Amino acid sequence: MKRVIARNKKATHDFQILETYEAGIILKGPEVKSIREGKVSIKDSFARIENGEVYLYHMSISPYQPSSSFAPPPERRKKLLLRKNEIHRLEGKLSGGGLTLIPLSVYIKQGWIKVELALARGARKYEKRDKIKKREVEREISRMLKSRR
Repeated sequence: MKRVIARNKKATHDFQILETYEAGIILKGPEVKSIREGKVSIKDSFARIENGEVYLYHMSISPYQPSSSFAPPPERRKKLLLRKNEIHRLEGKLSGGGLTLIPLSVYIKQGWIKVELALARGARKYEKRDKIKKREVEREISRMLKSRR
């Protein structure tokens, strides 16, 4: 069972999700306590592969108040834990261009803090508009069916 702490709501609107991966994350003690309190934001964050390792950038973790003097910088890059074959597969797909790695959610699974990463392609404006129109039509249909009952 997993408890979702933070979700990137903009990701599904701005990107077309191709694949998802579950990654562990290396954190310091006060960061873990702060995440468990829900003081984390992954709104504008992204991941990059550097020297065979995956790092998450712009994930903002508010300092944990009781230990604020020992807290690391809120937006430092965080190392993600993936299997070597997953990293090689991602490197190959990212090298083609047009794709990016973005976090979809941060959650706790069996006591461990995990990040759901997505291999994504940026959505074009007309795709976003089509998605919005489709959603509005579905809402209208459901309202019509509700009123008939």
